[in-house]
Amino acid sequence: MKAIVFEEHGGVEKLRYTDFPTPEPAENECLVRVKAVALNGFDPMILNQIPGLKTPLPMIPGGDVAGEIAGFGPGDPGDWKTGDRVLVDPMMIAKGGVLGETVIGGAAEYVAVPLANLIAIPEGVAFEDAAALPIAYGTAHRMILNRGRVTAGDKVLVMGASGGVGTCCVQLAKMVGAEVAACTSSAAKGEKLRAMGADHIIDTSQENYVEATRALWGRPRVFGDGGGADVIVNYNGGDSWAECFRALSLGGRLLTCGATNGHDPKTDLRYIWSFEFDILGSNGWERRDLVSLLELVQQGRVKPALDSVRPLPELATSLTDLIERRIVGKAILIP
Repeated sequence: MKAIVFEEHGGVEKLRYTDFPTPEPAENECLVRVKAVALNGFDPMILNQIPGLKTPLPMIPGGDVAGEIAGFGPGDPGDWKTGDRVLVDPMMIAKGGVLGETVIGGAAEYVAVPLANLIAIPEGVAFEDAAALPIAYGTAHRMILNRGRVTAGDKVLVMGASGGVGTCCVQLAKMVGAEVAACTSSAAKGEKLRAMGADHIIDTSQENYVEATRALWGRPRVFGDGGGADVIVNYNGGDSWAECFRALSLGGRLLTCGATNGHDPKTDLRYIWSFEFDILGSNGWERRDLVSLLELVQQGRVKPALDSVRPLPELATSLTDLIERRIVGKAILIP
């Protein structure tokens, strides 16, 4: 089969579109013919090598996979049959890791996965849309709806809103009736986020997001009538961690699922106790998040933001766009 492969860590120049042995499904596994695969923020980090994380080499990237069942390994396939349209849950507990991270990924014509990781794609949901969902949209679904309990009337500030997680946070918060302010780094990205439903765009290349949030919703106060965001989504970390406290309301919820700009930020405990913040971590996704998202896409309530759809050999181009932060939403590759 053809696949995108890297045999050593480094930059995008290490990626090759080449022949690779077609995987043989083991017991209770199936072979999936890949119809669409999506990139994620961890793809360049895996390529460059994450300290302390053992990535098998040679490696095929790609954690988000949608396709058709092409065959089965030994064992009872249950109700599954050849040709079924499936989304693959990337959390490969049976294989000891995450697809595309510590388990051979799906940027290829075929991938072998456990039957337990298959989720049926509902009628009317395109492969490209399904492939956009698992890692980024699944993470956002868990963070916004399950952990953050965002509801109608909440004022929600989404930092880094143009990424895969951010675009889904915007859509889900709007879906439940929240008022959403989306932070992004350019006017062009802002227009795309507005089209997804964001009520307010904060262009961080032109204005300070804390001051812009206060201008929208008022200054947070410990006593008396105060303002601020009821919910802030901050998976940037770094210098923005303590900084965003100044935009969060009394009793506000600060949601995080990552630390793009640094995992060990300076903080300010005075804000946390005096404003009685709830700081809520959210780690990845559960299967129910992916099932729910597929249903929401089928119903037209969520529309995955597809920045680009390219042939698989052009993965390096899409990955470069991702690294240089030119993408709004998800980059999809088609074998």
